[in-house]
Amino acid sequence: MIRPQIPARVAVVGGGRMGAGIAQVFATLGSTVIIAEAADQAAALGRVATGLRRADERGKLGGARVDDVLARVVTVAAPTELPADLDLVVEAVPENPALKLEVLTAVDKAVGSQAVIASNTSSLSIAELGAALQDPARFLGMHFFNPVPASVLVEIVRAESTSPEVVKRVRGWVAALNKCEVLVNDSPGFATSRLGVCLGLEAIRMLEEGVADADAIDRAMELGYRHPMGPLRSTDLVGLDVRLAIAEHLAATLSPRFEPPRLLRDKVARGELGRKTGQGFFAWDTERAGGTS
Repeated sequence: MIRPQIPARVAVVGGGRMGAGIAQVFATLGSTVIIAEAADQAAALGRVATGLRRADERGKLGGARVDDVLARVVTVAAPTELPADLDLVVEAVPENPALKLEVLTAVDKAVGSQAVIASNTSSLSIAELGAALQDPARFLGMHFFNPVPASVLVEIVRAESTSPEVVKRVRGWVAALNKCEVLVNDSPGFATSRLGVCLGLEAIRMLEEGVADADAIDRAMELGYRHPMGPLRSTDLVGLDVRLAIAEHLAATLSPRFEPPRLLRDKVARGELGRKTGQGFFAWDTERAGGTS
């Protein structure tokens, strides 16, 4: 049985929607959280504040005050400014291998040997990313889902080099967050992205071929298979640009069956990225959607 444990000090590198959500859930848990965000530290902190206010409106803060939780969150401009005495660092920058390797190398030099280092990657090889670290045994994947505060799943991805003790610690932290884990071995797309992208791409092809409109395709899966959200709305939520990047990676590493449809490429080229831009396969209220990813 996994014992829930609260990490005292957590850092998140990247203050976009995913990074801010990860910061929010750990701060709500009681951890001191440091967000390393190069572009706009105020915007990163603002996303956390907005998320906390929405959680408070829904009665999800467990009696805590928004200002008290927010007081546990601070920002720095770069991973090189992170303190050494951290329990966990979660890298949550865009799905760009070169960028992630650069960030992880900087984190590895900044933090002490006791810190677990995790990547929120949804598809990239944990073994290849871990090669940037002096000790890959302390590295694994912690794949959170959007929106992080509301999602119950965390996909824990272990490479062959990942220490069993590190996996045990991370499972305890996920349990403390009151989220459910799935433990998978390192493989392109892991379990969730591989299956989710496969379904999403086929739905896009069906729309492209005129099989049905977007609403009909989604409702068929929601009503017929009890999916809580159809594959096209799910793609909008994830971000069409994110889904395109994952599909290209899976096509290159697994099989041409993951080759992105032309419709997906065209929408990304037009800037129709889903909820975060207000238009994807559906129209979205960007103010209610909140921020950018």
